[in-house]
Amino acid sequence: MATGSVLVAPWFAVDLAATWCRPHVLLREHMTSSTLRVLAAPILALAALILLTWPVWRWLWGEWMGNEYYSHGILIPPVSLYLTYQRFRNDKELRWLPGQGSNWGLLLIALGLGLYLWFLGQRAYYLAAFATILMIGGLVWTLGGNNVARRLIFPVAYLALMVPLPFIDRYTLPLAMFTGVCSGGLARFLGLDVEIIGNAVKLPNADLVIGAQCSGVNSLIALTALMVLAAYLVSGPTWGRVALVLLAAPLAILGNILRVSSLLFVAREWGAQAGFVFYHDYSGIGFFVIVLALLLPLTRLLRVNALRSEVI
Repeated sequence: MATGSVLVAPWFAVDLAATWCRPHVLLREHMTSSTLRVLAAPILALAALILLTWPVWRWLWGEWMGNEYYSHGILIPPVSLYLTYQRFRNDKELRWLPGQGSNWGLLLIALGLGLYLWFLGQRAYYLAAFATILMIGGLVWTLGGNNVARRLIFPVAYLALMVPLPFIDRYTLPLAMFTGVCSGGLARFLGLDVEIIGNAVKLPNADLVIGAQCSGVNSLIALTALMVLAAYLVSGPTWGRVALVLLAAPLAILGNILRVSSLLFVAREWGAQAGFVFYHDYSGIGFFVIVLALLLPLTRLLRVNALRSEVI
C-alpha cells in the first residue's frame, strides 16, 4: 500500500492541477480572442482612415514643426487617445460591443468624406483636417453606437484644437500693438522712461519693435487648449466650466503684457540684446507656468475643483 500510494499520489496531483488550470487557460484564451475580435474592426477602420487622409496628417506635421503658434498641436492626438482610454477604463456605462453600432454614423462618414475630397482638391488643408475629424466621429458612431459616440464626443472634438487656422496671422499685429501700448503704459507707471508709438518702443538706450513674436498669440492658443481640457476633466456647475475656458484669453493677454513690461526693464538695464534675445526666448515659458499656477485658485473660486472620476 505504501508503494501504491507513492505511485498514485503524483498522478493524482498532476490530474488535479490539469483539472484546475484548464478552465483558467481556456478563459484566458477566450478573453484574448474575443478582445481581438472586438478591436479588429475599429483598428482596421482607423488604419484605413489614416491612409485615406494621409495628405492631411502630413500637412499637420509640417505645421506643428514649423508654425510656432501651433507647436502644441502635436500633443493633441495623444491626449485625445489617452482621454478615450481613460473613459473606457473608468466609465462603467461605456462598453464597446460587436453589433451595437449605428447606421447614422455612415451618413456622417459620407458627409465628412465628401467635404474632405472637395477641400483636398482645393488645397484647403485646414478644412480637410476638420472633415477628417468629422469622419473619425462618424467612425466611432458607426462602430460603437449612440452611447459610445455620446460619451466619446469630447475626445474626438478636442482634435479640432490641433488644426492650425490660417487667419490667425492677421490678428498678431493688432494684438502686438495692444500689448505694446499696455506694456509701455505699465512700465511708465512703474517709473521707466519709455515712449510707445504703435508697436515701436523707444528707450533711452535702445529702439525696439514689438513684433508678432511678442503678440502672445501662441500662449493664447495653447492656454485655450489647456483650459478646454481642464473644463472637461473637472466637475462642477456649467457656468464655472464655461468661465474657465473664457478666462484663457484674458489670462494669456495679461501674462504677455507683464512679460513684455519686464522685458523693457531688462532691455533698459542690460541692453536690447539681453532683453530681446536671451530674456525674450526664455521668459515666455516662465510666465506661462505662472499663469498655469493660477488655475488652482481659479478652479476653487469657480467651484470646479473636483475631478470627474469617470473621465480621469
